Amino acid sequence: MSEKVKKFGSFAGVFTPSILTILGVIMYMRLGWVTGIAGLWGTLAIILLAHVISITTGLSISSIATDKKIEAGGIYYLLSRSLGLPMGGSIGITLFVGTALSISLYIVGFTENFLSIGYIQEVTGISQMSINDIRIIGSTVLIILVIIAFISTNVAIKSQFFILGAIALSLISLIIGLIINHNPPSEPQEVITPFRDFSFGQVFAIFFPAVTGFTAGVAMSGDLKNPKKDIPRGTLLSISVGLFIYVALALTLYFFVDQQMLVEDYNVIMALAWVPALVIAGLWGATLSSALGGILGGPRIIQAIAQDKIVPKILGKGYGVNNEPRNALVFTFIISEIGILIGDLNIIAGVVTMFYLTAYGFINLAFALEKWASTDFRPSFKISLWVGIIGFFASFFIMFQLDVISMFGALTVLGVVYHLISRKQLNLEFGDVWQSVGSSVLRKLLTMLSKSNDNIRNWRPNILLFSGGTSSRPYLIEFGKSFVGNYGLISNFILVLNKTSKVLFPKHKQALTKDDDYETEGVFTRLQECNNVYKGIESIAATYGFSGVEPNTVILGWGRETEDPYGFAKMYKHLCDLDLNIVMLDYDKDKKFGDYKNIDIWWRGGSNNGNLILSLIKHLRTSYNWRHANIRILLINYKNTQKNKIHTEAKEALAKMRMDAEVKIINNQKDRLPVNQIIKHESENADLIFLGLAEVTEGKEEEFIERADSLYQDLGTIALVKASSYFEEMYIGV
Repeated sequence: MSEKVKKFGSFAGVFTPSILTILGVIMYMRLGWVTGIAGLWGTLAIILLAHVISITTGLSISSIATDKKIEAGGIYYLLSRSLGLPMGGSIGITLFVGTALSISLYIVGFTENFLSIGYIQEVTGISQMSINDIRIIGSTVLIILVIIAFISTNVAIKSQFFILGAIALSLISLIIGLIINHNPPSEPQEVITPFRDFSFGQVFAIFFPAVTGFTAGVAMSGDLKNPKKDIPRGTLLSISVGLFIYVALALTLYFFVDQQMLVEDYNVIMALAWVPALVIAGLWGATLSSALGGILGGPRIIQAIAQDKIVPKILGKGYGVNNEPRNALVFTFIISEIGILIGDLNIIAGVVTMFYLTAYGFINLAFALEKWASTDFRPSFKISLWVGIIGFFASFFIMFQLDVISMFGALTVLGVVYHLISRKQLNLEFGDVWQSVGSSVLRKLLTMLSKSNDNIRNWRPNILLFSGGTSSRPYLIEFGKSFVGNYGLISNFILVLNKTSKVLFPKHKQALTKDDDYETEGVFTRLQECNNVYKGIESIAATYGFSGVEPNTVILGWGRETEDPYGFAKMYKHLCDLDLNIVMLDYDKDKKFGDYKNIDIWWRGGSNNGNLILSLIKHLRTSYNWRHANIRILLINYKNTQKNKIHTEAKEALAKMRMDAEVKIINNQKDRLPVNQIIKHESENADLIFLGLAEVTEGKEEEFIERADSLYQDLGTIALVKASSYFEEMYIGV
């Protein structure tokens, strides 16, 4: 008969390890000092401000825990399933290190108190404790606690009940002692001004570790009977009990104990207790139980991280029916031993506090993002979105106030670990919240864009590109990318002709695989099946896009070899009627784009095409290939006397567009040479030529194609442009 897996409820598995960590060394050895230094209102402010973070984080954890299936790993599991493996893993690793070092913190604190007792000093012969004494005793204590956890989690959990009892007896002993020994002073005592010798931030920093223990139970998520119920109940109960005890104890110490005594004696609780031995037992129990809680929780964090393939899998191996993380326990022991060998509480405490605060901040962020963006977030424990927002900003505000250098140090470590995990390209099968966040942000931005009035200086091409794919016309994709650079968008449609298609655009054939080489930033490729290419272009141009990001420019190839010139011309007229900018590339397969150095613009001087061309070239010159291109504006002048006037107006137009280009006027009053001949002669060395397109006259569609073909043939690579009404008319010499 197999051994039954041992699971724990909310009290044993969550509340007990959490409350034992909360009611620790700060309560016994620093709460009296805080009360004496800060005064009544200052102490209450510190306690309540610290609990703003613990309460908001506890509520956020509880809400997430009632939505997702919580497995081993506690906080790491929650964060990785919400924020993704890179961010969840980076926070999980730093939280593990913080947990392992907190074990060192509690043990070193215990050791200092242990060696300060007179009887212990007599037995051991240690009168002045040194750092080596702390290292030896601390290492011994760590080994004993690890052995307890190594034997069985069940044994460790049961031992915590005795410690909880010792803490309760120590508090009772204190109350009885205050009642029995309370003697009001006969003479007025000096009143110490609150925060006279220490700032609010310094006192807060000393107290804050008292509220960082409520997540100890969350780390036991894999050993709980019902994590969705046990985590919220145990976590919120431990925070509530801890808040009540700290407020009640602070009030008691303020009203019943002399202020000077509170400030001067760290062991004031022991001195005032009815039975001091009970306080010693409670203090030792609190510090050792906090260390034991870290020893139980830390290995489970790194075990879960290892099982997600972020760290070596040897740390993820479990033993026995309870999947005990013994390999991870040994690793935790090594990290904790390093902390004990350091032996300096100040160094350890600074690192631990920052890592915990960072984790708390991101827990609140995870909840806020899930609540705001995820359609799949349906917790049974419902709280306001503002709980997570307040907790997130409060955590980082406190970090900033405590130690700016340590805060940036912790965030830097997070960033480095995040980068290393991201390089592994690990993904969760069920995704994370970022896709939902992206969709929500996009929705907000689109709403804002749809309400804004576009200005010519902010115009950027949002392109509908009909390329036919990289294999058939790669130059069209290159041409389109040159315009958008890092600013615009390209919707690249590949139209596949199917004469038998009953449905013009079947949805199941639209999506392309992620391996397509043209799936780059700003370029979105769709495969469309159609029974008529020109009708397909018309339909897409008329319907694709929506308010805020409507396509404004169509790029396609010039139909020089089209089998249906009438259909091509009708399509062009339809695009003009839709008031879209149109760019048709007549690509010379021999000259191609040449050396990407010379661009010629032929300007008739009396339309808005020139305005569009200059705007396009402004974006074209931001591309890598065309960044050093020389621009020439060429105008054919049929009245020689107007040459200077035309040149001046052309320069003024360039200045208005803030562009630098050469202006050349070709006088043609006398020779009356054909336009084609002039362009061919003047632009012989041009790598790209821009020409304006005329509109199509109804009934003369085929003549339009024939006339354009005869005009543009043998000129090299040409971009034929027709501007929409968005661009103003620009008259030069007209």
